[in-house]
Amino acid sequence: MSTHHYDVIIIGTGAGGSTLAHRLAPSGKKILILERGGFLPREKENWDFSQVLQRRRYRTTERWLDKQGKTLHPDTGYYVGGNTKVYGGVLFRLREQDFETVYHYGGVSPQWPLSYQDLEPYYTQAEKLYQVHGQHGLDPTEPKRSEPYPLPPVQHERRVQEIHEQLKYQGLHPFYLPLAIQLDPGDRTLSTCIRCNTCDGFPCLLQAKSDAEVTCIRPSLAYDNVTLRTNTEVVRLQTSPSGQEVTGIEVKQGDQHQHFSGDIVVVSCGAINSAALLLRSANEQHPYGLANRSNQVGRNLMKHQHGVILNLTHRLNLTVFQKTLAINDFYWGEPEFNYPMGHVQLLGKVNKEAIALEASKLIPGFVLAGVASHSSDWLVTSEDLPDPKNRVRLKNNQIVLDYTTNNTKAFDRLMKRWLVILKQINAQDAIVPYSLSFYKRMSLERVAHQVGTCRFGRDPNTSVLDPNCRTHDIQNLYVVDGSFFPSSAAVNPSLTIMAIALRVGDHLLERLQSSSGHA
Repeated sequence: MSTHHYDVIIIGTGAGGSTLAHRLAPSGKKILILERGGFLPREKENWDFSQVLQRRRYRTTERWLDKQGKTLHPDTGYYVGGNTKVYGGVLFRLREQDFETVYHYGGVSPQWPLSYQDLEPYYTQAEKLYQVHGQHGLDPTEPKRSEPYPLPPVQHERRVQEIHEQLKYQGLHPFYLPLAIQLDPGDRTLSTCIRCNTCDGFPCLLQAKSDAEVTCIRPSLAYDNVTLRTNTEVVRLQTSPSGQEVTGIEVKQGDQHQHFSGDIVVVSCGAINSAALLLRSANEQHPYGLANRSNQVGRNLMKHQHGVILNLTHRLNLTVFQKTLAINDFYWGEPEFNYPMGHVQLLGKVNKEAIALEASKLIPGFVLAGVASHSSDWLVTSEDLPDPKNRVRLKNNQIVLDYTTNNTKAFDRLMKRWLVILKQINAQDAIVPYSLSFYKRMSLERVAHQVGTCRFGRDPNTSVLDPNCRTHDIQNLYVVDGSFFPSSAAVNPSLTIMAIALRVGDHLLERLQSSSGHA
């Protein structure tokens, strides 16, 4: 047997690949993890607004194209831990109904091949693994749980608590965001997390964010059977003459090319890059890309519709750690609109550097600082729907995103509804009400919630993966990241990716225990 042969090879270390590696590590099986980037450096710049936001220090220099052929600078990075290194740590379960057929004003979200009940035990395990803080019983749309959150909720700071009470006065149901951070609220002297203002969108210098590297990769490397190769980009996958098995993985380290093989190969590069790798690996047996008999690889790209609202009032907002509150009252619509609308949550607190990205260069810094100190900052999320025309494809080996926004009426309605509510709550405690909001729809470059490009299902003619995330066409090839989503729902997808990774991990452990490894 070649010295480069492994029982399992996992390509990518984001939420899916890292969680799967953590599940498999104690098995004793020979596991290779390949990551195209290195470890994100721990340096003072981790917390530097100008470096992170303005100079995009931790984002890739890679360029993609949009459907018009215009250049995109994607808001993504290649490091051990993937994009969880800079995520906000918000880990939601999908709603029970999200797994069913859902009718939207703009179309239909299809039923999943699994139910919420199938995934519930793995949601519970993922919340424990990623140390999620939360409180059950406040969110009117939350699904049933077999156990409470493993840790108490992250409490609001003073101004956020005031907003919480004002929203309740309006008859709404604000709740604590489920957050994956290593915070000990009982004894801050023992807490790794210090509740700083550089969490959402930033790497954590203290490694206090429960990201995939800290939570899963580093513990996995304590096992002698687990090997991690960084700065190793997978160029293509090779198959047997029959096309039914991946027999080789070609990688590039600098100018050097190497080959590895594995009994089981798992692609976990993120929905966009996983689809690109399968397409890039086309061969005689798979002329349109690996596992693409259904012509669905790369199709049905979803990334959510996102809008940002900066709400400016007379009230001083000295909040440091702002991302603690959310609203789902309009998730399934409202009395005059019987279709899903979406989800609202606070963002990390902006400062003058963040506002400067969108403001005129002529506005002085002290004005921007004043705006930031009187604002509350919101993220509005609506579901985008699966559309085979929204796809990842390759042009001269460069990634192209053919994407047209859909289901916009629901998103626009939610944005307008939230602007009205902000005016209402700001009028509650002011003799002369003052509220001014600036809002913006996020561009295609924002691909943090990318899902759907290799959907799973039971019919190989309409899906790429089976319910265990194995490709229908290739017996030893799996895809474990956001690619499997048949629909995007309207909450952050990370926890669902982690839960599926744990479920696939159990499936693979059973498979590996069989005599041949190919059962």
